[in-house]
Amino acid sequence: MNEDNYLLFAVKFYDNPQAITMEDFQTDLKRIRYVKRLLKRYKNTGELKTHLILNHLIILFNVFNDATVPLLFYNLERDLWPSIKSFLIFLNRLPEYPRTQIHDIEEDLECLSHLQTI
Repeated sequence: MNEDNYLLFAVKFYDNPQAITMEDFQTDLKRIRYVKRLLKRYKNTGELKTHLILNHLIILFNVFNDATVPLLFYNLERDLWPSIKSFLIFLNRLPEYPRTQIHDIEEDLECLSHLQTI
């Protein structure tokens, strides 16, 4: 998927009645980058900001609904997939159907244990 198709996909599923401008859309889309940055920090330092990541994910699901999952996996490097999958399992937002390669990714057990303490 190239950048234009990615943006078209995101716009198609964007549903935020309070958003008026393109800047509002881009602000919501930037949350994916924030999640990416937080997951990279966790991978590199072991510091996991579960509440902050959860807040960003909840907002993303509120404005992009089920399209959030493909948007996340498109934007995150493969080494971050186990961590984001753990968050999706915790939020019960991992789609059962159709079965994709996401289902074959091992969950990050340390990340899941952090989430279960909430």
